[in-house]
Amino acid sequence: MEQFYLSLLLLFVSIIPLSFLFLFYRHNAQSLVPNLPPGNMGLPVVGESIEFLSLWWKGNPEKFIYERMAKYSSKVFKTSIFGENTVMVCGAACNKFLFSNENKLVMSWWPDNVNKIFPAALENSKLEAKKLRTYSLSSSAPKPSNVTLASWTPLPKDTLLWIGRTTPVYTFWVACRLFVNVEDPIHVTKLLESFSRIAPGIMSVPIDLPGTPFNKAIKASEFVREKLLKIIIQRRKDLANGTASLNQDILSHMLSSCDENGQYLNDRFIVNKILGLLVGGHDTASSVCTFVVKYLAELPPNIYENVYQEQMEIAKGKAAGELLNWDDIQKMKYSWNVACEVMRLAPPLQGAFREAMDDFVLNGFSIPKGWKLYWTASSTHKNPECFAEPEKFDPSRFEGTGPAPYTYVPFGGGPRMCPGKEYARMEILVFMHNLVKRFKWEAIYPHEKIFIDPMPVPAKGLPVRLYPHQP
Repeated sequence: MEQFYLSLLLLFVSIIPLSFLFLFYRHNAQSLVPNLPPGNMGLPVVGESIEFLSLWWKGNPEKFIYERMAKYSSKVFKTSIFGENTVMVCGAACNKFLFSNENKLVMSWWPDNVNKIFPAALENSKLEAKKLRTYSLSSSAPKPSNVTLASWTPLPKDTLLWIGRTTPVYTFWVACRLFVNVEDPIHVTKLLESFSRIAPGIMSVPIDLPGTPFNKAIKASEFVREKLLKIIIQRRKDLANGTASLNQDILSHMLSSCDENGQYLNDRFIVNKILGLLVGGHDTASSVCTFVVKYLAELPPNIYENVYQEQMEIAKGKAAGELLNWDDIQKMKYSWNVACEVMRLAPPLQGAFREAMDDFVLNGFSIPKGWKLYWTASSTHKNPECFAEPEKFDPSRFEGTGPAPYTYVPFGGGPRMCPGKEYARMEILVFMHNLVKRFKWEAIYPHEKIFIDPMPVPAKGLPVRLYPHQP
């Protein structure tokens, strides 16, 4: 143990001079670039990462953006995040520039800690995103009937339910069922236990020591990948002997797909892609479902009543035991407007990084090759220039043609737009339908504090008291 701590001390002592040497050269390199955006690179090594992350954990990530936009009178400013020279780009015009120049001037980039948790799962591939979007619209894509739980267990009157714990179970069960056809409760539970350790590691301090959130996330990711590999090996056998079909789920679709060279995708590659899909399909939808419940509990009653009336009109048109279909989903216009307004105020995706592929100019400022750029949803979602009275909950914003282009970006944009957008829409609306037609509810802690980790999370788990509708 003494040798362990001595090694840590020696490592720390050796890093200090190397860090300052690195900063010296970086400072000199910056001074050679004319007309960089205004801004402050912060402290040595850490830059402004501590303040950036602390505001996430406090549930107020937009404060970092808006304070600096006001200070520098610019929608483009420089900083240092995660040890990288970073340019924050804000506003619809900057969103349009980044999304329109994907794989031309900029490419996707993730911090090292994300790449260690999801090796190759988040690599930049316009072709793969296009393939997944094509599959999501194909005849073998998930249907609303597949997303409905087999049964919603009747609950006694005045049931207390922690929504923050319930929605992850629902969305993960659905994701496992649709992506890899895993429904066994024991297998789903084991996978979910590991998945619950992954998200907290994404925005944690990247210290890979036993017991740290980062270390737990890496181990959990490794465990899930090994389980997925076993599922893939078994599925190949099932496809070969005819006990599984090619259009059974996304896994079968991937196993039957070829790359640009006509080669079948290898197992490790598929493991990493399925892992990324499970995380996206689970965490994103879970966050939105949770905050739909939160807002409907806190908003004026007419918002809930309008959702309820719309869902009951759909329910009345169904025969006993008949499940939802795509036509039903298309009728849920007001409910989807409510969900969209929830995602505007509490976006599951706070933003994302890009890397400059070459030197270019943005808003009159020089952006050097290799620098990172960060776009953020809050720079438009809560901007009065884009949305009048941005703090007000108003589903009518999404009627007609909806918000102006590049102002509403909960799923990103351009070639990197989330390929599971339609899947998420379906899952969220099916959840709303089944919950609203059965219950009203009240929040135990009205206006409960939230934090970002890396998606919005109610601090106390959002306990609500359910009241079943009277027959």
